[in-house]
Amino acid sequence: MVTDGSRPGLSPLGYRARALAGARGDRIVADSVGALRLDDPSGAATLWFPLADARTDALAAAGEEDDEHLGTVTLWSLPDAAPGAGVVARTPTAPPTALAALAGRITFDAGIDTGAVVVEVEDGAPGADPRDVTVKRFPTWGDAADLVAVMDVMPNDDGSWSSVARAMPDRPVVEGSQMLGQAIVAASRLRPGCRVVSAHMAFVRPADARAPLRFVLDEVSAGRTFGAFTARVEQQGRTCATGTLLLGVPAADAVTDAVAHADPAPAVVGPYDSVPHDMGVTGRDLRVVDAAYTADPAAPVGPPELDAWVRYRDVPDDPALHAGLLAQFTGHLSIAAALRPHAGVGEAQSHHTLSTAINAIALSVHTDVRVDQWLLYHHRSTSAAGGMTHSECRVHHEAGVLVASFTVDAMVRAFAGGAVGDTRTSL
Repeated sequence: MVTDGSRPGLSPLGYRARALAGARGDRIVADSVGALRLDDPSGAATLWFPLADARTDALAAAGEEDDEHLGTVTLWSLPDAAPGAGVVARTPTAPPTALAALAGRITFDAGIDTGAVVVEVEDGAPGADPRDVTVKRFPTWGDAADLVAVMDVMPNDDGSWSSVARAMPDRPVVEGSQMLGQAIVAASRLRPGCRVVSAHMAFVRPADARAPLRFVLDEVSAGRTFGAFTARVEQQGRTCATGTLLLGVPAADAVTDAVAHADPAPAVVGPYDSVPHDMGVTGRDLRVVDAAYTADPAAPVGPPELDAWVRYRDVPDDPALHAGLLAQFTGHLSIAAALRPHAGVGEAQSHHTLSTAINAIALSVHTDVRVDQWLLYHHRSTSAAGGMTHSECRVHHEAGVLVASFTVDAMVRAFAGGAVGDTRTSL
């Protein structure tokens, strides 16, 4: 559920969720298909299980306290926890009217660093093939439906376009590839019957994911076959990104059918022989070939390549959104591919001891796009020099068809003077 960025939003999770305790996370303390998700702009999202689906007999009452948002809450700890381990769960006794749905529910302190209780979400449609079910660690960013809502920019009265806001509290920074995808959606709305042919965008200033973005598209050309726009992404009156978009009417005739070729897909294993990777979005299945994507600086080195299979569930039958979601993922793995050959360096250092950011993306789309089918993103970094990296990438359908090509220019360098960055906001 996307909120307006200022008020908590409460919505059904829509997936089976479990809370696990114990040294190996092998003791289930809650298991439910009826959990509610509470998105609060002031902190991380929380998951609320019905008390009937929690094993309170496996918990120990730890008194009460007053919470500024929930009122009086009952506190719970683990009976076998080490001394001083503290509270692991809370139950409101009489929540305020706005959060009345939390009555009779329990939430677990499931931050990534707490360690006492782990909350997992079983990401899969009811009755799905077990191969299509993965597990995501909570708190997640949200669902594919939330991502669709973010990408589906809306027109303003002045001719510009706006997006809704959604952020993770631990890093409320908009990804550059998201802005590229949103601009593609806006341009596609302005040229119905056309699809994006190429889109280029440079990201010149960080944008805050907690606030809406404004997209200004100026029409450069409006021919029968092609249309072109310049695009500018603004936030609070400042330009965050700028670029160009070319859209065209697909052609099919004897000549175009005869003049056709494409690079083959890389010879890699398929999605079900690749390793699921958790990027915190339910409804989006991400599988990495050879489990090669890792942020660990101590990971084994390898070639400057990463291959990942991506598929979304329940995307509206809207070509603009499919193209926008294709673009949204182009900024995710190229820096990791560039770091892979270098020992002692990894994305875990990004925004802390390494300053990293996507500076520009150039995308060419060769055919119609369906992101609810498996797509293979092949990333190859061809250069890392002078604090910049360059990657030349391809997107192939599972059947081998070349769907799109893109390049990424990115920054990788140390903070000036050996400073340490703020991982929430620094690049």
